[in-house]
Amino acid sequence: MNTNEYKNTMKITILGSGTSQGVPVIACECEICKSLDYKDKRLRASIMIEINEKTFIIDTGADFRQQMLRENVKKVDAILYTHAHKDHTAGMDEIRSFNFKNEKDMPIYATEQVVAQLKQEFAYIFSEHKYPGVPNVEVHIIENQPFEIENLLITPIEVMHFKLSVLGFRINDFTYITDANFISTEEMEKIKGTKILIINALQRETHISHFTLAQALEIVETLKPEKAYFTHISHKLGTHAAVSKELPNNVFLAYDGLKIEI
Repeated sequence: MNTNEYKNTMKITILGSGTSQGVPVIACECEICKSLDYKDKRLRASIMIEINEKTFIIDTGADFRQQMLRENVKKVDAILYTHAHKDHTAGMDEIRSFNFKNEKDMPIYATEQVVAQLKQEFAYIFSEHKYPGVPNVEVHIIENQPFEIENLLITPIEVMHFKLSVLGFRINDFTYITDANFISTEEMEKIKGTKILIINALQRETHISHFTLAQALEIVETLKPEKAYFTHISHKLGTHAAVSKELPNNVFLAYDGLKIEI
């Protein structure tokens, strides 16, 4: 592996910073859902990472097509999946556009359990006898141990989403964690030293499967990254402007379209 590649700048784009229903929520009349601030319009949680002239996507939710068009993405080199919930996988069909554009199968990286679920949800993609024009994927099974994509070392971080195991990912000094309400001491050790941390903060009230705002702030205080961004935000948290005033100087609410360089 060429260690010099790790010195290159990494750009992270927040494709979506919302929870499973997105914000605004259909038919909701609350202040947040009626907000005219573009930072309160949240698509389903996903990020894009650009490094070493390669582009990686973490999760293809229901808004994947809209996110790719908004960011004018022309090439994706691989997709990583955190877990199999629909708000993180529902847009998988749209990767066929990249098959056609780049004339190659799309490498996807996921645990055996996630791939099994994808095969159920998108059986036609994995069929032995495919209908013409369906997406083509190149499956890579990952576990909770470091792996490489295009000479880039990626370290999974196993977190718990109630009783479901979810993978976060650390790349160099950046860590991304979504859909978590518990991180073990062992997994926390993997995150230490991270300069930029993106982590979920769903709402203020206790939730069965997500960190609250207070809990996410406790994680930040423990890990002490240079900067932290909260994502997977619901309409129950508050407006971007109001919540931002409550946060420490190095902590921010993510918003759709935000670009971070490290």
